[in-house]
Amino acid sequence: MTTPFYVSPAQAMQDRAEYARKGIARGRSLVVLQYADGIVFVGENPSRALHKFSEIYDRIGFAAAGKYNEYENLRIGGVRYADLRGYTYDRDDVTARGLANVYAQTLGTIFSSQAEKPYEVELVVAEVGETAEGDQIYRLPHDGSIVDEHGSVAVGGNAEQISTYLDQRHNDGMSLSEALKLAVQALSNQTNGNEREIPADRLEVAVLDRTRPQKRKFKRIVGSQLARLLEPGGAEAAPSEPSADAAGESGEDSSGAEESGQ
Repeated sequence: MTTPFYVSPAQAMQDRAEYARKGIARGRSLVVLQYADGIVFVGENPSRALHKFSEIYDRIGFAAAGKYNEYENLRIGGVRYADLRGYTYDRDDVTARGLANVYAQTLGTIFSSQAEKPYEVELVVAEVGETAEGDQIYRLPHDGSIVDEHGSVAVGGNAEQISTYLDQRHNDGMSLSEALKLAVQALSNQTNGNEREIPADRLEVAVLDRTRPQKRKFKRIVGSQLARLLEPGGAEAAPSEPSADAAGESGEDSSGAEESGQ
């Protein structure tokens, strides 16, 4: 009878973390930024059907990088948690902090279990407040830890370089157009110092807009509205400009992000 090969618990956890990080790094990066009137989500995504960003509840948005099928399961679980808690108690009891804790428990349990592989995902949960001081942004890596972020956060393949770029240039008082342009510039920077162009039709953009009169603050920005915001000196889109509000976003639809490893 052969003796089973022994791997120390510390080495096993290190190997699992490295496996998850490599899977996340294969996906395209995304950024989440605070601006004067809310929080904007920006990512490169050529797919119009599979989303990186989605609405979880009235004031809460969800962003993810990594394997689509894995974080889509997490998104659906978050929607169920939010709907049940809001129905059982009160809509104000559904918070980004509570949702981040639920995701942290799920990711932590999966990461420490030897019966299944770790999830190759990194999440961002954001909630827009009545004022900028009330905004909340939480980043959740593959191991279930929670990082309380402020101002800007990047996740995905080139997150460290993008975060450095944003930290040097971002401020909370930016207009939506300024924040959007900064996000695209950060995503365009390559590791060799060059820049590549990301056309508007390859961008996915969504916002949590605190100025919206509706309870639901999440909306998508597409088409001519997005193009106008990206123009040099571009002004904010006119209120009458139609936007792709996520009809049924809080339900269990197919929104999430790109295909596996995107």
